[in-house]
Amino acid sequence: MKRLVWAGLAVIIASGLGVEAWAVDTRVDVRVLSKGAKFIGTGVAGAEITIRDAETNELLARGKTVGDSGNDHRIMVEAWPRHNPLSTETSAVFRATLELEEPRQVVVTARGPRSQPQSTAVATVTHWIVPGKHVTGGDGLTLELPGFSVDILHPPARQRVPAGQQRIELRANVMMMCGCPIEPGGLWDANAFEVAALIRQRDRRVAEIRLSYAGEIGQFAGTFPIPGPGPYDITVYAFDPRNGNTGLDRATIVVAEAAAASDED
Repeated sequence: MKRLVWAGLAVIIASGLGVEAWAVDTRVDVRVLSKGAKFIGTGVAGAEITIRDAETNELLARGKTVGDSGNDHRIMVEAWPRHNPLSTETSAVFRATLELEEPRQVVVTARGPRSQPQSTAVATVTHWIVPGKHVTGGDGLTLELPGFSVDILHPPARQRVPAGQQRIELRANVMMMCGCPIEPGGLWDANAFEVAALIRQRDRRVAEIRLSYAGEIGQFAGTFPIPGPGPYDITVYAFDPRNGNTGLDRATIVVAEAAAASDED
């Protein structure tokens, strides 16, 4: 009888103390998978993760994924049985511990890769979490981040091109969002992707130029024949026709006007 009385008093006292007396540590593992490739981890500075309450927008956790991109064979070669994890012990993950006193619906957002700001993509998922029910089994909570990391190497941004130059080299580095290498015949086959440059002058489309594999991992190149002076906007994109995955980067050039000939006296 005394035990029941003390138990009742404990409930009343805990209720008066507020939320923290009943908060339960609940672990959540968040992984981010590059579309068509592997986990986004330390090699590309990770993906930024936020966990917020879906109703109040309260920030519950923030961090980044840390670890390697995972096992090539397990992710890219083996079949994916429904309940078998793709991750290994060292695969990139963000581990959070939430103090929950009641079930919460959370919004988990991944933004990355952090090393390639020009190629940043965002993925979001909404998920219920119950106090004490850890979201750590298998791959935990996994988000898929679409895109390619595309980085225009040449021309550099806002390059001024002298009058009379007829051509300019276009060169870009392209990789999967996880940093995985693209090369002919590789797991990420350069021949399976379309890489091209869209050229515009003001509101007019000037050209679309296919970029070819340039002999180095992730390198694609082509040549733009300059039709005349003025500013040009260059968009280099990578596209996978098998799943629609797309990424791009932008640059501009300004081609100088030819100097006017002086009149002779």
